Amino acid sequence: MNRSIFTLTKTQDKNINNLTLNFGPQHPAAHGVLRLVVTLNSEYITNTDIHIGLLHRGSEKLMESKPYIHSLPYFDRFDYVSMMVQEHAYCLAIEKLITKTFYQKNFNIIRTLFDELTRILNHLLALACHALDVGSMSPIFWGFEEREKILEFYERVSGARMHAAFYRPGENFINSLSLFLLEDIAYFVNNAFTSINEINMLLVNNKVWKRRLIGIGQFNTTFAIQNNLTGVLLRSTGANHDVRLNTQDTYANYFYLNVKSYCGSNGDCYDRYLLRVSEIVESLSIVNQCLFKLKKKKSISENFFLSNKDKVYQNMESLIKHFKSWSEGIIINTNTSVAAVESPKGEFLVTIFSNNTNKPDRVKVRSPAYYNMQVIKHLAKGHLLADLVTLIGTIDIVFGEVDR
Repeated sequence: MNRSIFTLTKTQDKNINNLTLNFGPQHPAAHGVLRLVVTLNSEYITNTDIHIGLLHRGSEKLMESKPYIHSLPYFDRFDYVSMMVQEHAYCLAIEKLITKTFYQKNFNIIRTLFDELTRILNHLLALACHALDVGSMSPIFWGFEEREKILEFYERVSGARMHAAFYRPGENFINSLSLFLLEDIAYFVNNAFTSINEINMLLVNNKVWKRRLIGIGQFNTTFAIQNNLTGVLLRSTGANHDVRLNTQDTYANYFYLNVKSYCGSNGDCYDRYLLRVSEIVESLSIVNQCLFKLKKKKSISENFFLSNKDKVYQNMESLIKHFKSWSEGIIINTNTSVAAVESPKGEFLVTIFSNNTNKPDRVKVRSPAYYNMQVIKHLAKGHLLADLVTLIGTIDIVFGEVDR
């Protein structure tokens, strides 16, 4: 046989330019108005330039021109999937300005209850949309069915499905909680395991799902700490950091409950998926504990902003005082407070500087997704373009919180 036909001839070297393309902001897998300028060498990512300035609303600056209580709805609109948890952080910061310590009363059980319902709400969306991004459509139907039930609970206590503005500094509308609502929440908890199990059984051992997630976006604890990562991203590396378990500076009612925090070991996308499933199950357990405690609680808390609500409408003076309290707010002496909560996406922190007026001098929000998102540039390098969708989904980004 003539072997010459198998001989490779040497050709001239050619300059091959890398391909630069935009990922987002209109891409459905960008989870918001995220724009990534991606440089590709064939299908492999060599560089990622992150642009986040497409949604900026200046919310923190706007808070300086409003009384304290009027700024509360902004926190529903930062991460619009974790509404009440962010309200909680703002209320704690105001309460700390007034009382020097976190205000501990019976209504903290209610806050804990709705914080954990909100955590389930967030993780169901994160899992369902992440699965849809990777190619599995069924989880989004199961997940959104359960989310609708939680949004109904939001509506029954506040009148709003999403932007509840339910929490108040120093109080909660405990009268809006009925026995029928608590029974419906208990019924939801008992039946939610079915949908969670369906989602998990479909994905956890699925060969395609595992190949798309295992080993993707992997990092260690040192990298996570250097980049200020918190929440599921940090715990996926094995570091057990959870604000709910901080006994020195606890908040809400977690100190009196049986709460577990789960950790991974590999720090990859698959570990983060498993952690979110575990946290949903743990949150359902916490909700059950809160429901058991609420059976014995009937008293309403002290209110910083209002006089005794039973006497508000009995005479003109109390009605005027009620109106002025809500319209003008309260004057807080010059002080500084910092309050942190464990939001579904990580450590959410609010810093308030008061200046002896009814408006804050400065409000600074530390949103976890803003810090979590910065690692896309490091994680995406060397991965395939298709893996970029997996990385964005596992970080769980909402751009109202990132570009606030």
